[in-house]
Amino acid sequence: MMRLVPIEVEGHIAVGVEVLLPGTTLLAITINDGYIMCGALDVELLNTRLKERKIIAGRAVGVRTFDQLLESPLESVTDTARELGIVPGMKGYDAIAAIARGHAAS
Repeated sequence: MMRLVPIEVEGHIAVGVEVLLPGTTLLAITINDGYIMCGALDVELLNTRLKERKIIAGRAVGVRTFDQLLESPLESVTDTARELGIVPGMKGYDAIAAIARGHAAS
């Protein structure tokens, strides 16, 4: 089963994507040109083999709900996300807000 949920972040509408799979649930929140995702995201792959795509993304581990994904600190981020000032330790909410604005929060 898959569910799409609108999520408001600083007046912008992001889309929460939840995919129920056997034994796990995949969670992602996307807005504009980037996204944050649960621990299933392979940041290393995005930074190496897919580097030319310049993907803006962050990974939070141990999350099971959209609220947890927004409130948890990012464990890792892509190099392109770092260029926007999105860094590990930043809350998911702040990363989505930064992506929505096109730059990271101060």
